[in-house]
Amino acid sequence: MEVKVDFDRCEANGVCVGIAPDVFDLDDDDNLIVTQPVGDDAETVALMEEAVSQCPRAALKLAR
Repeated sequence: MEVKVDFDRCEANGVCVGIAPDVFDLDDDDNLIVTQPVGDDAETVALMEEAVSQCPRAALKLAR
């Protein structure tokens, strides 16, 4: 699974960073960075799914 970000919707509030810090990060200017866009194990994919479902702006999606 690969996580995709709609940067036009993203507010970089960091909810996803709190859920999946190995996948998402915020840079010094508080812009979202996807550090691991592809989940290649069940644990990472589960965290990605949680981050997608908890995103307050619905800016995240998962794609195969």
